[in-house]
Amino acid sequence: MIRISRALRFVSKHKGRWAEVYARWYLCCHGLKTIKRNYACRAGEIDIVMLDRRTLVFVEVRMRSREHFGGAAASVGFYKRQRLLRTAHHFLRTHPRFHHLIFRFDIVAIDGTNITWLRNAFEC
Repeated sequence: MIRISRALRFVSKHKGRWAEVYARWYLCCHGLKTIKRNYACRAGEIDIVMLDRRTLVFVEVRMRSREHFGGAAASVGFYKRQRLLRTAHHFLRTHPRFHHLIFRFDIVAIDGTNITWLRNAFEC
């Protein structure tokens, strides 16, 4: 039982990493530049921090193999958004060179083989 659980976590972790690499590649092809990957603090984690011209973009990557229960984008609920906001606030406090930029929160949702980029997915 324990071995199966570890194996599932291993597969899940690697799918998540693949999704983040794919999302970063997709956004870079659309002109964004990577600032930081997997930024983490006590408040939470932001998958990718990117620069879109003069806008700082905090990107949450979500992946679902099927579109059941609303798909990947619908999985970013109220509490996840609050954690992202707190983590972004921490990022801005610890990286003062980005204080002058406006920022937004994007979601890259990967449902099976479809990728959807939701710009300015939610507001603070």
